[in-house]
Amino acid sequence: MIRINTALEVWKPRVLKPSGLSAAGMAFLVLLVCVIVEVPYAAWLSSLGDFEGQTDVGEIRIPGSVEFDPARREYTLTGSGANMWDATDAFHYVWRRVSGDVTLTTGLKVLGTEGNEHRKGGWVIRQSLGPSSVYVGGVIHGNGLTSVQYREREGDPTKEIRSALSAPQTIRLARRGDTFTMWNARSGEQLQEVGSVKVGLHDPVYIGLAACAHDAEAIVRVRFSHVSIERPQAASRENARIESNLEIISVDGRERRVVYRARHLFEAPNWSRDGKHLLFNSDGRIYIPSLSGGEPRSLDTGSATNCNNDHGLSPDGKLLAVSHAPKEQSLIYMLPSTGGEPRLVTPLGPSYWHGWSPDGRTLAYCAERGGNYDIYTIPVEGGAEKRMTNAPGLDDGPDYSPDGKYIYFNSERTGLMQIWRMKVDGSTQEQVTNDDYADWFPHPSPDGKWLVFLSYDKSVKGHPPNKHVMLRIMPLAGGKARVLAKLFGGQGTINVPSWSPDSERLVFVSYYLIEP
Repeated sequence: MIRINTALEVWKPRVLKPSGLSAAGMAFLVLLVCVIVEVPYAAWLSSLGDFEGQTDVGEIRIPGSVEFDPARREYTLTGSGANMWDATDAFHYVWRRVSGDVTLTTGLKVLGTEGNEHRKGGWVIRQSLGPSSVYVGGVIHGNGLTSVQYREREGDPTKEIRSALSAPQTIRLARRGDTFTMWNARSGEQLQEVGSVKVGLHDPVYIGLAACAHDAEAIVRVRFSHVSIERPQAASRENARIESNLEIISVDGRERRVVYRARHLFEAPNWSRDGKHLLFNSDGRIYIPSLSGGEPRSLDTGSATNCNNDHGLSPDGKLLAVSHAPKEQSLIYMLPSTGGEPRLVTPLGPSYWHGWSPDGRTLAYCAERGGNYDIYTIPVEGGAEKRMTNAPGLDDGPDYSPDGKYIYFNSERTGLMQIWRMKVDGSTQEQVTNDDYADWFPHPSPDGKWLVFLSYDKSVKGHPPNKHVMLRIMPLAGGKARVLAKLFGGQGTINVPSWSPDSERLVFVSYYLIEP
């Protein structure tokens, strides 16, 4: 086993990069250095295996080191550092530089039982070796917590997606352009996806193994086994299969976790009014997944077996509105939230449900009448519908403010899809967002503080699937929008209201293309 400390590895690149020195001259210089420091020449060349350097990133009081066992392809990192979190990092890093897509896999074990429970190790992909660098990491903590950690811009706070699996033995982190995905598994089991994030890193990037003690005065030892660095070919979208991920994110964006995933399409999640379960649609049916994992159960929707992704619960949680196409056109139906035979509400179609008034008496929806899509309302019991908008172009995605004073919606009346609002009688229609994104599906939070919506690149028309999109959030009273999450999705991500009852979290769907 070969052990090389940080000081030597940091110094080595400086020696090997003198200008004007021939290859033979550099080899002689390296040999001379090895003799001086009493390190065998062959040992130095193989000391880092697949990696080209190591360093302590950030403010470190106890220098780190790496031990490499070539026979076992095993690396043991010793690292200190206060944390890898917030706006700056401090950890030990063994790295190499690459360009393009890459898949990184390793077995991982945080050694010992002493130390901070949040000491950690894992794969890290960084823009630079600076402490505040943009990065994505797949890490396992000493207490078993496993997550995707990422910093979207230099000096920004770190965010994370937590895994439902504690203390896995294997992790994988893959880069596909700007999309980074982590998987994990226990010994002998198949890898399961933790989650995906979209982070802008330009080539070349640093890839490598990291160890952080979560304590500036302590060290952690992390063993990495069966380390694999692969450069796969990208899958074509025409031949790829879809994987859907049901995710929950905190309102501050700091905590993001996958609660269910499946290798088929599901869309448009709601949160139950009691906060105990979720709903989504798949293959024409409504399903109820558990917040704690397990397979979703199908809700009995009677004859409504061709439901699309426009559905939602009444304010008291007793009724469920669904958009179902008995033939060719979508119509809105009502049924008990516990299941049962649906009752028709809108005889005219196509009609797509989107919002429920806070008093539970009125539905808001998007409908096409006379060749134009506009916002309409109708009593829950049925009856005459009321047209609320008549601007040229598409108006869609209506949802009520929790005080019942406004309906928020998206409209392309200015040429670019933006968020608008109007009073519940249709008057005083005013623009809410005015930026360079195509904004869709606004949803006010139950506490009246926030407005979340989906943003595409402005070049995208409609709300198609399989696009790089953002969830953005802004104060409902007005103010600057900020990015809550970047993801691969679009259609089906957040079509309908998906706030938790306490306004602390949102549920949404992201997607991943799987190589055939």
